[in-house]
Amino acid sequence: MSHMPERKDNAMPDDSFSSHEEFFKYYAEQSTTPQTVRRFAAIQDMVLRVARKHSAIRSVMEILDIGCGAGTQSMMWAREGHRVHSLDINRPLVDLGRKRALDAGLDIDFRLGTATDLPWDKESMDVCLVPELLEHVSEWELCLNEFTRVLKPGGVLFLTTTNTLCPVQQEFNLPLYSWYPSFLKRHYERLAVTTRPELVSYATYPAVNWFTFFGLRKVLVARGFDSYDRFDVASAAGRGYAATFALAAIRYVPLVRLLAHVVTPNTLLVAVKRK
Repeated sequence: MSHMPERKDNAMPDDSFSSHEEFFKYYAEQSTTPQTVRRFAAIQDMVLRVARKHSAIRSVMEILDIGCGAGTQSMMWAREGHRVHSLDINRPLVDLGRKRALDAGLDIDFRLGTATDLPWDKESMDVCLVPELLEHVSEWELCLNEFTRVLKPGGVLFLTTTNTLCPVQQEFNLPLYSWYPSFLKRHYERLAVTTRPELVSYATYPAVNWFTFFGLRKVLVARGFDSYDRFDVASAAGRGYAATFALAAIRYVPLVRLLAHVVTPNTLLVAVKRK
């Protein structure tokens, strides 16, 4: 999903919600692939394990899916009986998600809007899901403020975003882009929204922010969260001896953890809002 910063007058121009046809077709098709379904199922399992560990689990929870796209992840939670609220800035994808949910007999609260100004009340959500969004919003700290506002104490925030430590990335069709200096990234960002949209697969709002887990953890701690990376929340169940040993080494040896982040293309973070 692609977001844009909120304008000062809180109004959004109509074309802000539009989508390039190639971008829409790509995400409409990708949203139902077995790989996508497996990824969202793994996210759901991870979030529920963290919620149980912190005694934040409820039989029916309020789930907020920010950057919901065509609604695949939202529908997965709704099928489990949870109350799901979904938001995206891409009107065609929101319309597609709403139609798919209706066809499946699922009641999901789809909204069109921006992550810098969420249309839900303070402390109204048990889980906030934010996959691959933060990198697209120039005022990304406003997004974190909103996620903090809508989550209940004990609520779980899940997000994935860019990883500047790793040279492999999927945002720009350029080699080693994560490691480009800022001035060169700004150059390609301008090209992506003018004469070279194919550089970002025709995304309306290309990635403009590059994060590390360690940097995001610091800003979330300041907002009252306890934060964990993918290695902290990974399940050891079903792993062989070598994989179990590697996971233990990553968890307990700081240098090994850093190296593990260097070879991981994206940042994954799960945070629990302190009570």
